[in-house]
Amino acid sequence: MIPPERDLDPRALLRVYGLRPKKGLGQHFLAASEPLRRIVEAAELGPEDTVLEIGPGLGVLTQGLCRAAGRVVAVELDPQMRRVLADQLGQRQNLRVIDADILSADPAELIEADPAARGRMPHYKVVANLPYQITSAVMRHILEARLRPELAVLMVQKEVAERIMAEPGRMSILAVAVQIHARPSLVTVVPASAFHPAPKVDSAVLRLDVFETPALPEAEHLDFFAVVRAGFSQKRKQLKNSLAGGLDLEPGDAVAALQRVDIDPRRRAETLSIPEWVRLTRALAPGLAARSSERVEANHPG
Repeated sequence: MIPPERDLDPRALLRVYGLRPKKGLGQHFLAASEPLRRIVEAAELGPEDTVLEIGPGLGVLTQGLCRAAGRVVAVELDPQMRRVLADQLGQRQNLRVIDADILSADPAELIEADPAARGRMPHYKVVANLPYQITSAVMRHILEARLRPELAVLMVQKEVAERIMAEPGRMSILAVAVQIHARPSLVTVVPASAFHPAPKVDSAVLRLDVFETPALPEAEHLDFFAVVRAGFSQKRKQLKNSLAGGLDLEPGDAVAALQRVDIDPRRRAETLSIPEWVRLTRALAPGLAARSSERVEANHPG
């Protein structure tokens, strides 16, 4: 009879390998079993699933993912962590550890690099305990990838999770940027005491159910985010003023565009829903294109 696999203990592993968490990499290792269980449960994994784990660290979460999923591709930048992973989980046939910076890599290529994926369209899920300082960048990277995940389960700062899940009335650029691609939901709140070393703030496990098709085509994203950034550029101002200033429009043109899509020009950016931002972008798009052409002609006369 094969003895059951021992759960990895981050404190013990750090002691055995003589390692210290690196502040520069935002290393806070999850040391409580209940949040680990909730993360794996939220990902709804089965033998047919492939997981892209970002920053596996000491492998505590990786171990649970390997038990539940058919394949795990773990991307780790720290060579000391990769050594621990090789020692502790190297016998796992369904685990592949890759030396890469997720922000410089194409997620689909990482999945396709696994021999088990060759000849198949890579469908995958993302699971990660993210360093706080790269949370927004990683989310944008995976949600705008050429092949997006089916869902993502991410450990993030609690305050960031609350901002991402905001509804009209409390929206932000971050909330808009995520919700155009996915439906966010809270899995659980994780106290700082669940980590080693403990961070200064509590965390939350966030699940992103990624839409098969984003709220608007990629070709419209440039205009969309130009409009959103302009809207939020002066949060305390009414939309008619922030759009006019941020997009270099005549005030009357901004008012007319808002009225065409039944948005009160006196509203503020934080009150708009995703569908309203999409409608507003399309109402403003012809004017944005015309102004872009005027700038090109002005810079290249004759």
